Amino acid sequence: MRPPLPEPEIRAFEAIHGIELPPRYRSFVAEVGDGPAHGLLPLTTPRPEADDDGAVDDEWARDRLPGRLASPFPLTEPAPGRLAATADTLKRGTLALAEEGCGMYIRLVLNGPRTGEIWLLDPDWGGFTPLDRDFHSWYTKWLTALPHASQG
Repeated sequence: MRPPLPEPEIRAFEAIHGIELPPRYRSFVAEVGDGPAHGLLPLTTPRPEADDDGAVDDEWARDRLPGRLASPFPLTEPAPGRLAATADTLKRGTLALAEEGCGMYIRLVLNGPRTGEIWLLDPDWGGFTPLDRDFHSWYTKWLTALPHASQG
């Protein structure tokens, strides 16, 4: 994992994007580290292998387009089912935290009544639905579910 981000770098990211990171995620990148480890995407700089033209890196870059993170999160309720045509619009106001494969992403809601919640975007089958109430709770469950966690 990359080292924690310095406070000025976090503040600069928030200022550039017109957002405030939810406290639990913000403290993670400030005190624990800034990915990429165990599938987490980094906050401020691309993954070292980003030149490989992977879909996850395109998703990471799209999140950082001007105004995208500050856009209102459009959902107040889950949107189950196929969303392929509207997925791009629905993920505004969220930050990709991790890729789950097959076009599925774990996303952090950055604004509105769902701020701080973790949602799963599965545009082809499952829709856009909440996974957990905050980053810490989700990340703890996610880490313990990884295959290596049970190998001791």
